[in-house]
Amino acid sequence: MKKSYIQLIAIFFISFIAVSCNNSVESEKNNTKTEGSHPKLILTKKGVDKIRQNLGNVPVFDKTLADTKAEVDAEIELGILVPIPKDLSGGYTHERHKKNFIMLQKAGVLFQILNDEKYANYVKDMLFAYAKLYPTLPVHPQTRSYARGKLFWQCLNDSNWLVYSAQAYDCVYDWLSKEERDTLEKDLFIPFANFISVENPQFFNRVHNHSTWGNVAVGMIALVMDNDELLENALNGLKIDDLKEGMKDNDGGLIQVKGQRLGFFGNLDEPFSPDGYYNEGPYYQRYAMYPFLIFAEALHNVKPELKIFEYKDGVLLKAVDALINLTDAKGDFFPLNDGQKGMSYYTAALVSAVDIAYEYGGENPELLSIAKKQDRVVLDDTGLAIAIGLKEGLEKPFTKKSINLSDGKNGDEGGVGILRNENIELVYKYASQGSSHGHYDKLSFSLYEDGNEVIQDYGLARFVNIEQKGGGNYLKENKTWAKQTIAHNTLSVNGENHYEGKFDIGSKHHPELYFYDDKNPNVQIISATETNAYPGTEMLRTFALIKDKDFQRPFTIDLFKIKSNKKNQYDLPYYYLGHIMKTNFDYKSYPQLNALGTKNGYQHLWKEAAGKPSTDNTVFSWKNNNKFYTLTTTSNTTDELILARIGAQDPDYNLRKEPSFIVRRKNTQNTTFASVIESHGSYSYVTELALNAYSSVANVKIVLDTESYTAVEIKTKKDTTKILIISNKDNSAESKHTVKIDNKEYNWKGSYYYK
Repeated sequence: MKKSYIQLIAIFFISFIAVSCNNSVESEKNNTKTEGSHPKLILTKKGVDKIRQNLGNVPVFDKTLADTKAEVDAEIELGILVPIPKDLSGGYTHERHKKNFIMLQKAGVLFQILNDEKYANYVKDMLFAYAKLYPTLPVHPQTRSYARGKLFWQCLNDSNWLVYSAQAYDCVYDWLSKEERDTLEKDLFIPFANFISVENPQFFNRVHNHSTWGNVAVGMIALVMDNDELLENALNGLKIDDLKEGMKDNDGGLIQVKGQRLGFFGNLDEPFSPDGYYNEGPYYQRYAMYPFLIFAEALHNVKPELKIFEYKDGVLLKAVDALINLTDAKGDFFPLNDGQKGMSYYTAALVSAVDIAYEYGGENPELLSIAKKQDRVVLDDTGLAIAIGLKEGLEKPFTKKSINLSDGKNGDEGGVGILRNENIELVYKYASQGSSHGHYDKLSFSLYEDGNEVIQDYGLARFVNIEQKGGGNYLKENKTWAKQTIAHNTLSVNGENHYEGKFDIGSKHHPELYFYDDKNPNVQIISATETNAYPGTEMLRTFALIKDKDFQRPFTIDLFKIKSNKKNQYDLPYYYLGHIMKTNFDYKSYPQLNALGTKNGYQHLWKEAAGKPSTDNTVFSWKNNNKFYTLTTTSNTTDELILARIGAQDPDYNLRKEPSFIVRRKNTQNTTFASVIESHGSYSYVTELALNAYSSVANVKIVLDTESYTAVEIKTKKDTTKILIISNKDNSAESKHTVKIDNKEYNWKGSYYYK
């Protein structure tokens, strides 16, 4: 019969007390190993005392501790393994060294909390194994990176190692003898820090998530060793780097930007907007938040005079709130720019972020509800605070509402808007280029219901840490497909990319917010413009998420107005997920497939079928996740309606074979696309009943389209009429407007009218 969880915890803590007593006797024999100033970075002496006092009485902390102990004990049984580096991501040596630094940090924490020297010995033995290995290593044999590491194929992963190992060293610092510390610092830590900084300035001296990890790695070990020179390099960058302006990394991102602040402070200043949005997108914001916050916590504990959590109006704490808002109903991050789907706030980096934000951000009880879902905490002072808050039942729901997050250092480089109404979420990306991880997808959107994708953003083309697929790194299709404009739900003009698909151009421009309004709970609306993606062409796209009694669920209006100085071909794709139910147009399926084009991502789209609109409305309906969806869009008889599928010119099967519906409008100068996207009905595989399987929309019509105003009219099958009017030239919330349409006068105040 299995022991209950409570019994196991009780046995665990009885053992802990016994070990603590034994070790107390040993410490009396040699108090030189227990007296000192460490730990001081993440764990603190005061914090360790409080943790020990609460053990056995804080369930989520106790559970995390028990799980961590079992994990580290298994590694101790396995022994010390430090193989000669040779592999890319996902390979044995890469994953072994990665696991080592994680186990080092965890073992250090266990030593402090449990006062059991077997964990200190494990940390010591592991660090000395690295101190013996490191001086013998050349740069990594894999040559893919612009900044090759030694333990790993890139300096980025070497920096990961040092961030975690510095924490382990801090935990055993006072336990080690001075001679042991001197050896580790001389043979391992100082050469390691110098390698990723002075010897690789192209990695260290820039603004990027890579350099954030590098800055923090050097800064963390500097704090442990009280090394002011290394700390200065970490905080403010190298004074001399001999880098040439215009240098780029493997993804085409700029390394040297004239006048840009460097170091940890530079990486705080530049990528974060005042709202806490990180310009590389939520996937990389999640990755960077761990070093940002863990170093901030260390600085708070060691250098409180810096007031790091107050820096830039508390941007790091705002960033945690922004990140949580950048997740769907299931907690998955929206895959903007390079982003792998499925990454969520359950990742260890966000466990740490939530715990730190709670401790240093005023103990917001809404964060406790996220921590409760995560069901684990960091084994430090912040994790204990979370555990106590949960034990005392202080949590409140984290309610995600519509939000508009600005982008850019000063919040004036576009942004990301998320419209939410009931279970529907619409993500509108009108952000800056997003460093080298950015995609050419201005004014693009994605749509979710109940946390499920309805109209998707593709995300990145990469199998992260899966060695069989490109060594676990970015695939060539990330550039040839995932970053391309046609891969997203936005306008492609003449088959070309936004900003010519060139980072140098894209990094100089960004869309502009036209207006955002979430005051009316029934009408959440956002509008943005883009004038530089295609010189001579102006784009204004507006999304409204509307709750209306004549519709079963909130529906979306997509109004896309284009003004150009010449005639063009316009392609507007919708990357729906699911199975086609019905269309109101005839189409021809092709027995032999050909790619839709030869470049700019078109070479990766199979043209499966095509047709022409049969009326001035095109209706396209599909089923997904047991719900029905219908896109109703205004159309011209000359439009071409294309059913396409991702996967052409993909010999290694690196791409997902997913569908798209594309509206193509040729030989047109100025035009407007007006669409309604509606969720309706349901299907049960148990009852085999399809309920409300048809759209409520009878007709969508553009009833006014001038320089100043655009109006779209929606007639329902209940014989009711809705109208949305956008002021195209005046976005002031205070301006008053009067418009006459079909002899009916409309009067309102603000940027839009809906009724």
